[in-house]
Parts: sequence; structure tokens; C-alpha cells
Amino acid sequence: MRTRVIPAQITTVEDKIVGNLNLMQIMMLMAPVFFMTLIYAVFPPSMSFVAYKLTLSVIFFVICITLSLRIKGKIVIHWLSILIRYNLRAKYYIYNKNESYLRTLHLPTTNKTPVAEKKLLKAKARKKIKPAIYRIKNLVSLENMIGNDEVDFRYKIGKKGGLNVAFEQIKK
Repeated sequence: MRTRVIPAQITTVEDKIVGNLNLMQIMMLMAPVFFMTLIYAVFPPSMSFVAYKLTLSVIFFVICITLSLRIKGKIVIHWLSILIRYNLRAKYYIYNKNESYLRTLHLPTTNKTPVAEKKLLKAKARKKIKPAIYRIKNLVSLENMIGNDEVDFRYKIGKKGGLNVAFEQIKK
């Protein structure tokens, strides 16, 4: 069996039926005729001419005419459908890679007593707080390194905007 690739230019050509009108435009122009016959037959007084039937049909005719016009090679109803789909789309997409759906979660089990937990928290709190003497000592050593002529330092900017300071000993 032979297969052929059809170029994209051929498949995107719009079929013109009458003049510059395609099938969608012709259907849009025929819709008021069917709508008028429906109004004439169904609405009271049926099968007789009344002013409100004429106004309904004229309004529907004007709407159909405006929707079947072409702007920049596309029919207005196509533009309208694009705008409606755009406005009805989801505005925010929420993605969580830590989704727990269909995952087996291994939660830690704690067998500690409340008294033991309090002691553990106190011990952690003591470890976090460093005395001020250590901070001052580090600050003084940093000041000595900057003021020293044998040590050079330079700034390196990381890929993500981080700033790294490198200290190097000057080679003589």
C-alpha cells in the first residue's frame, strides 16, 4: 500500500462555496431564515404577522450578519470562540511534586515519653545558642585576614545570584 504525505498548505486551505463565502458563513446567513419561520409558526398569535416577531427576527439577523463577517481572514465567530476559550481557561495551575496520592507514606513512629522529649528539646536549644565570644573571635580573625597583605580575597558570583568570597594566599 502506498502512503503519501499531504503538504500542510493543502490541508489548511479554506473551501469557498459562493464567492468569498465558506460553509460556516453560508450557514450563519441562512440561520435567520429558519429562525424567522420558527418564530412565525410557534409564537402567538401563530401564523400571523406581529411587530415583536419582526423585531426578534431583525435582531437575530443583525447578530448573524456581524458574526459571519471576516476580519483578517477569519470569521468573527471564530475570533469570538477563541476569546471565550481564552477567558474560560484555568488561570492558575497548581502542581505539587510531593503529591501523596497513591504513595505509601512511611511516617516515623515515636515511642518517647513527653518528659524525654522536653529534655531533648532543651538540649537542642542549648546547642543552637553560641556564646558571643565565638562570634567576636570569628569577626576578629576575619578582620585580620582582610587586613593581611599575604592574603588576597575576591568575589565570585554564582549562577543563581549567590555571592561567594574566596580567600587565597598570595604566591611570591
